[in-house]
Amino acid sequence: MTRAITPLLMVSALGLGGCATLRLHPGFTDVEKLVAERTAAKVAWRDGGPADAEVADRIKATLAKELTSDAAVQVALLNNRKLQVVYQNLGIAEADLAQAGLLPNPVLNADVRFGVGVSGTGADIGVVQEFLSVLQIPLRKRAAGAAFEAAKLEVARAVFDLASEVKSSFYRLQGALQMLELRRTVANATAGAAELVKRQREVGNTTDLDVATERTLAEQAKIELAEAEVEVEADREEFNALLGLWGDQTTWTIGSRLPELPKNEISPQGLEAAAVKQRLDLAAARQEIEVLAQTLALTRSYGLVPGATLGAAAQREVEGGAWSLGPSIGIPIPIFDQRQATMASYTAQIQRSRERYTALAVDIRADVRKARARLLGARAEAEYYRRVVLPLRHEVVRQTQLQYNGMQVGVFQLLQARRDEIEAGRAYIAALTNYWTTRAELERAVGGELRLEDGAPKPVSLPAEAPESPTIPQQHHHGG
Repeated sequence: MTRAITPLLMVSALGLGGCATLRLHPGFTDVEKLVAERTAAKVAWRDGGPADAEVADRIKATLAKELTSDAAVQVALLNNRKLQVVYQNLGIAEADLAQAGLLPNPVLNADVRFGVGVSGTGADIGVVQEFLSVLQIPLRKRAAGAAFEAAKLEVARAVFDLASEVKSSFYRLQGALQMLELRRTVANATAGAAELVKRQREVGNTTDLDVATERTLAEQAKIELAEAEVEVEADREEFNALLGLWGDQTTWTIGSRLPELPKNEISPQGLEAAAVKQRLDLAAARQEIEVLAQTLALTRSYGLVPGATLGAAAQREVEGGAWSLGPSIGIPIPIFDQRQATMASYTAQIQRSRERYTALAVDIRADVRKARARLLGARAEAEYYRRVVLPLRHEVVRQTQLQYNGMQVGVFQLLQARRDEIEAGRAYIAALTNYWTTRAELERAVGGELRLEDGAPKPVSLPAEAPESPTIPQQHHHGG
């Protein structure tokens, strides 16, 4: 019996080879290359190894300085834990690729039969292997390889999307900080005005209605200041989440003023073509078509006879106890299921993916045009406030101050002019914030960073910034 079973063990050994070795960080080099083509920031797969300490030191050193938008993006790409979760998709795809190159394990069948009415026992032992699996390996590996490439694109896309989101969050926070500064100015100015009117009432130079009006404005300014403080805290915590920061890491600082508008604006030439070339979601959609095409090719080539087996069988008769040994084969007969439905499904999926790819390309071009139109509109609005509205408001305050000094207008006209100037400053900050967040959205639409043509952004100050309280001379006894 030992001699009979030995060939079976040799057959079973055919399926035991080909153990695959998985890489520690599969495909991550390709992801780094894709990211480097779109942003200056670096990425790191934090797996608990020695390199993690170096990454942590780099994050700590960056947070110790005043953060810029680029520095914030770098911290996020190194420290965001959700991004680290996405990296694991590469390991899953690599495992699928390795599995595609392996043969299925052989199957050992055995049974024992006891004689009925006669003495003795019989036995059947067989080992079978799906022999078509050997021929399918190249096609399976091509399909899994296409899926692996798609995983790389999806991971790189997640990295760049995070970078764009961090930039938008950075500029929203800077805008909120600058707005908070302005709200403090307004609160101080209105408090000073209310106190001034109160003193005027004490000497009989104004009315109770004027006192109540100015106090109402001062109290409203306090509410708006409190709302601005809450907005800053909310934006700051959103920023912390994107950068993956907590505890002592959240004591970072950023500039409280938005950058100026760049001198040169982004040219529309080549933006759409660049987006079609660079957008990783479009590349992933194209790769999805390849994955389905490879799967369909595998189904067409071997779909009619899935599970065909080849092996060896040994049998011992009940009477006589003699062993017999021979080959065995099992082939499904494709009478009822010839895989037409499966192949039709893959064909439809391929066509669906092609249509989705085309639709996405159209949407991407529209997104780029829309984002640039919004950027130009945001720039025009911010420039108009800076060049026209703010200087005019400043001039109105100056002229009103002169007329007040000449006793041609009353104190309330001067205070109103100050408030109008401050409101124009608030609108300018909002417009400037909108410009920079829209610029980040354009980068996302194009699929790559758009660097400033005129150097690094510089802090911007509000033209004709309002003082903490209105500069009003000693009381004049005139109407207004």
